[in-house]
Amino acid sequence: MQNKSKFLRMKESKKDSEKEVWDPIQIRSSSGNPLVHGSSSRPIPKLMVWLILFVSFIYVIYTLKLLASSAEDSYDDIPFTSSLHRSLLNPNRTAEMTKEKASLHPHRDAREKQVGLLRMPKAPPRWRPTEIHDVVFGIAASSKLWQKRKEYIKIWYKPDRMRGVVWLDNRVKYSAEDNRTLPPVRFSSDTSKFQYTNSQGHRSAIRISRIVTETLSMKMDNVRWFVMGDDDTVFITENLIRVLRKYDHTQYYYIGSLSESHIQNIFFSYSMAYGGGGFAISYPLAKALSKMQDRCIQRYPGLYGSDDRMQACMAELGVPLTKELGFHQYDVYGNLFGLLAAHPVTPLVSLHHLDVVEPIYPNVTRVQALNHLMLPAKLDSAGIMQQSICYDKTRSWTISVSWGFTIQVFRGIFSPREIEMPSRTFLNWYKRADYTAYSFNTRPVSRNPCQKPFVFYMSSVGMHSKLSTTVSKYDRHRVPHPPCRWKMADPNNLQMVIVYKKPDPNLWNRSPRRNCCRVMKTKEPRTMEVDVGVCKEGEFSEI
Repeated sequence: MQNKSKFLRMKESKKDSEKEVWDPIQIRSSSGNPLVHGSSSRPIPKLMVWLILFVSFIYVIYTLKLLASSAEDSYDDIPFTSSLHRSLLNPNRTAEMTKEKASLHPHRDAREKQVGLLRMPKAPPRWRPTEIHDVVFGIAASSKLWQKRKEYIKIWYKPDRMRGVVWLDNRVKYSAEDNRTLPPVRFSSDTSKFQYTNSQGHRSAIRISRIVTETLSMKMDNVRWFVMGDDDTVFITENLIRVLRKYDHTQYYYIGSLSESHIQNIFFSYSMAYGGGGFAISYPLAKALSKMQDRCIQRYPGLYGSDDRMQACMAELGVPLTKELGFHQYDVYGNLFGLLAAHPVTPLVSLHHLDVVEPIYPNVTRVQALNHLMLPAKLDSAGIMQQSICYDKTRSWTISVSWGFTIQVFRGIFSPREIEMPSRTFLNWYKRADYTAYSFNTRPVSRNPCQKPFVFYMSSVGMHSKLSTTVSKYDRHRVPHPPCRWKMADPNNLQMVIVYKKPDPNLWNRSPRRNCCRVMKTKEPRTMEVDVGVCKEGEFSEI
């Protein structure tokens, strides 16, 4: 009995000791009460710990992998920059390491090169300015007037540098010289299916209105702009390109100008580009036009010409006219002198209706006069016809220079506000001397004999090789001048004006501004010398 009781006491003490060992690891709540009781709950905490560790490990691995891939995509240039930095510091060591790596792992090196090429981002297409070969001219011509008007096209069109198509209504004689100097000829497609109901017009307007679409159908490569003109339109192509470079050829653009006649603009539209003066349509707009033009033309059988049909389709497409004042329709009669001598501050792009107006230089034919105009245009196309105003204050004279065309010398001092207005040496399109008939300000030709200008026309132009300056000479236009009783220096003694001007191809890359001119001192009493150029700091046409 004694041994048995002793054995029982030892067993109980052993249980107590085991209880003391396990009690500390019981999980308790914040109040101190055990959350798990009994020996059956002992394996649970171990499983939870291992589960938490496993999940944490997976999360860390995934996060590191995500960060690594993100850094690789965002900073592809960092390894290159680092290696470049190392190579600059120790080029010999870098070369050795590269060779060693290539010899040990040739396949991996090849794979890394392939991966690097794949990851290298594609460079955006390099922007380049519009050039003349990006333009295609569509020229509307009549077979009845072809033999005469083709001479106008030869003045400005250069087959070796330009692309264009003459669209005719019928067959014409085409000589070997024409093949060398003119664009190729095409015949417009049949338009008899289109209705035309305007009693005052001609249905050839439908044919002409489709020239841009028909030129597009020829599928020429690398076209940015289609430029429309007539067979009696003369373009200054360098200035045309200067204008087109201002605009994004990948967008919808319809660029041109209005008529000089206020009545014409009211009758047709102040939102219409006149085709004779020329207009430009961007390639994407030409494509959009080609998809709807035939249906559009059917909706306007009562319109007069091709220009208003084109504008009607532009209105349906929602594209407004972008106005550029250098496109000249010249809906006038008579002498263009007043318009050209006070050309607006914008590049001269085109001249039209040359069969209607007088030759722009006296005592020559129209074609000869236009060829003469191209001489200064070749030396400084940006400055052709640009007006400058200055004063000879010692003799109280006002000088107006229209570079490459004419110079006017006035007795007395006239404000620039007056001189920059064209004098009405021409009649409006309805052959009336009505100053309200124009879409711009004009001034009358002075009746006061003392205020009549002395006119000098350009006779020759060249380049001074040492000074890199153009030297143009202007000879006195011999017309009778009525006597003047003003007691002041008389310009009647002048026989020649010489103008010095540096070519300025970047003239229109700056904000629009007239050039300044300065009367130079000369020992020759019958000659005046004038310097024309960019206005200096603080310089202006001060009265």
